[in-house]
Amino acid sequence: MSTTAITPTRAEDFPEWYQQIIRAADLAENSEVRGCMVIKPWGYGLWENIQRQLDRMFKDTGHRNAYFPLFIPLSYLEKEAAHVEGFAKECAVVTHHRLEAGPDGRLRPAPSAQLGEPLVVRPTSETIIGAAYARWVQSYRDLPILINQWANVVRWEMRPRLFLRTAEFLWQEGHTAHETREEAIEETEKMLGVYEQFVREHLAIPVLTGEKTANERFPGADSTLCIEAMVQDRKAIQAGTSHFLGQNFAKAAGIEFTGRDGTRQHAWTTSWGVSTRLIGTLLMAHSDDDGVVLPPRVAPTQIVILPVTPKPESRDAVLAAAHALAATLRQQRAWDERLTVEVDTRDLPGGTKNWEWIKKGVPVRVEIGPRDLEKGTVAVARRDAGVKEKAFPTMVDFTAGAVALLEEIQANLLARATAFRDAHMVRIDSEADFRAFFADQAPGGFALVHWAGTSDDENRLREELKVTIRCVPFGDAFAEQGTCLLTGRPSARRVVFARSY
Repeated sequence: MSTTAITPTRAEDFPEWYQQIIRAADLAENSEVRGCMVIKPWGYGLWENIQRQLDRMFKDTGHRNAYFPLFIPLSYLEKEAAHVEGFAKECAVVTHHRLEAGPDGRLRPAPSAQLGEPLVVRPTSETIIGAAYARWVQSYRDLPILINQWANVVRWEMRPRLFLRTAEFLWQEGHTAHETREEAIEETEKMLGVYEQFVREHLAIPVLTGEKTANERFPGADSTLCIEAMVQDRKAIQAGTSHFLGQNFAKAAGIEFTGRDGTRQHAWTTSWGVSTRLIGTLLMAHSDDDGVVLPPRVAPTQIVILPVTPKPESRDAVLAAAHALAATLRQQRAWDERLTVEVDTRDLPGGTKNWEWIKKGVPVRVEIGPRDLEKGTVAVARRDAGVKEKAFPTMVDFTAGAVALLEEIQANLLARATAFRDAHMVRIDSEADFRAFFADQAPGGFALVHWAGTSDDENRLREELKVTIRCVPFGDAFAEQGTCLLTGRPSARRVVFARSY
């Protein structure tokens, strides 16, 4: 009977397996504040790589970083009715600015320190950034404004899950203002393309791109575009969104400018963002029953070297060789960045260290011992293969091929995730088959169906089957004439239904 490092397995209990791989890899933990998390160094290293690499892509497309306040006056949210309605149930609100000791000696908000206007802890920043843009924009010459901020936000989550849904999470939010509708739409589509490229090329996850239905649209937006990923329990994760806000927020915030024809006009705005949810997505997409599996491009450490020192007299030579190999590897570059290499010199049994790195998901493990020094070889294990599989190249060959090996692992993870997604993305043309696909004990997946239903129809299916339309996907592959499986009305393309996180 085979054993695994993680119990339960994915097949036995996927939600608990997910919690266990996070614990085993020492990525994060729940904090004392319900719904919030402590991101540990290995998990934060992942986020730092995601942040750095995405930030470069943003700047390559003309955006610059800025920072805006954490606190938003309640009146700002109230200016845009759909927006405040969409976030009202998730908002944390500050009402006092000082504490004092009460009659029982315990601290309480000081009655005399009540704020004149409550402040909302940032759930998203369209309103307060809009107020700043209203000050900055006077003429068409002041446009476009292309700004991004890296920040934390708070949305009071009732069913928290590490990385996927937490009350406080880290993210980036881009906010742009434009002279014309066409420019704003182009920006919305461009940034969706940046997200799709990043998730596919850096996280090795294939995604569907498309537009949200009115039911799933960002509150206050004219349209919301998204990328949708499938993870290994066949559920969908919304991995990123890009919103065309029209002139809704510009009118609410007063972002006006004098146009080329001398008339006063409102700007056209967009917003777009991804968050630490990307970490949860890659964990669920790639990991296995022995722990986390990380794409080399974002792994905090790409190669770990494990010195094998069974005898004191050979220890110094082995350690010297390990550090020399690490130094040589660190001079090499993959994806235009230096390789990240660690030498694990902790005083722990070799098997213990090896399994720790397996569970952390480091892409390549290299063992060097006295016999390897004699032969000029190393023992190499790759995380996308079986945990007991090893190759024994010469040290020279391994060094020369290290970058190619990492690139091969990255490509293999994408190919594997793509094959899994495509195998569980099914065209369905009858309501009976649709209901069977999403029955209680059925594994589900992405159902590609013709749809011409109403918002009420969507809501009914959400309640009955716990499914939603994840997106109306772009691309000719989904454009075909058909009949809505629920209403019988004509449909020009298929939509994607799935259960989701």
